[in-house]
Amino acid sequence: MSDQKLAIVTGASRGLGAALAERLGGRGHHVVAVARTTGALEELDDRIRARGGEATLAPMDVASPEAMIQLTRAVLERWGGIDLWVHAAIHAAPLAPAPHVDPKDMEKSIAVNLAATHGLIALFEPLLRARGGTALFFEDARGGQPFFGAYGATKAAQMALARSWQAETARLGPRVVIAAPAPMPTGVRARFYPGEDRAALTPCGTEADRILGELGL
Repeated sequence: MSDQKLAIVTGASRGLGAALAERLGGRGHHVVAVARTTGALEELDDRIRARGGEATLAPMDVASPEAMIQLTRAVLERWGGIDLWVHAAIHAAPLAPAPHVDPKDMEKSIAVNLAATHGLIALFEPLLRARGGTALFFEDARGGQPFFGAYGATKAAQMALARSWQAETARLGPRVVIAAPAPMPTGVRARFYPGEDRAALTPCGTEADRILGELGL
């Protein structure tokens, strides 16, 4: 087992997840970066190393229970626990009127945004408790907006699950934090709002610094 602080970032390849992983790596955490895109993870690893940090790349699908069980076993064997879990993995289905949401898009939204989150909570809670760790989720206010049926419904369900866990663990831990990021120029947002003035949005790195500051990291 290692005494080095460990941060697992699920959804680490792009956007806020990548920005948080990069900064955590530069602040003394060993970062386990989880995402499906190997190339993006390798680029993240380069940026973490440039900050003097180190990472373990885990090109895995969070919606695969077998892969997440394998990851959990490896983390337990090497580190014995988790200091911080950042859950930034999300499936953003194409916008569509509620009656016309593709069933496959809804199925994948449920699998990634809700079922995978539940599975990870169950797997990671003992590891977080072992180190007095923190789990970090991200609020999104688009639920109920026109054309956001698949994304909004499953993201709202994810937040309901996270808030229940937060209430259940308030006394004994682990600490569960739900942050509300400012609008950022991410790839997902560009798909949702094509043609938006991205210069008016908050850079992912700025939000990452703010959120980590609020966590005391």
